[in-house]
Amino acid sequence: MLIETLVTFLTRLSLVLLFLPFSALDKVLNFSAAVDQAKGAASSTAAARGLILVGLFVEVVMSLGVLTGVADRLAAFILAGYCVVTALLFKPFWRAPNFRLRGPSTGRETMWDFLKNFAVAGGFLVIAFGTQAGGLASFLADPLSSTHPYAAPSQP
Repeated sequence: MLIETLVTFLTRLSLVLLFLPFSALDKVLNFSAAVDQAKGAASSTAAARGLILVGLFVEVVMSLGVLTGVADRLAAFILAGYCVVTALLFKPFWRAPNFRLRGPSTGRETMWDFLKNFAVAGGFLVIAFGTQAGGLASFLADPLSSTHPYAAPSQP
């Protein structure tokens, strides 16, 4: 039981580690640089600040939900959406003037970051919906439910 719990925790930690503590801490320590980056997707400095604060909230609170198992399905779903939105807003590889499949290309490097965001989103969606075909319906029926990741499996 202890090894299963540890593996479950480490698996979930590997998904959220990017956000909590690293990205969240970076936003706190380098807030003005984060706002400057967000200005590319926002109409004003105030909107950019708002984006960063919302992002900080999502990264901290939803990561804790995934780690603790408290409303972890909804938290994972929100983090999946966050990954998709940040990919679209901050990794627009298709706009790079030098996007090439061969040779030096910052656009191609950005494309890999874009795809990594979608891969992480997929990991969160596995938590949100599970691995069974009825997972979406189950999630929609009770989005605040937990997967109870650290509970002992029930015996038939």
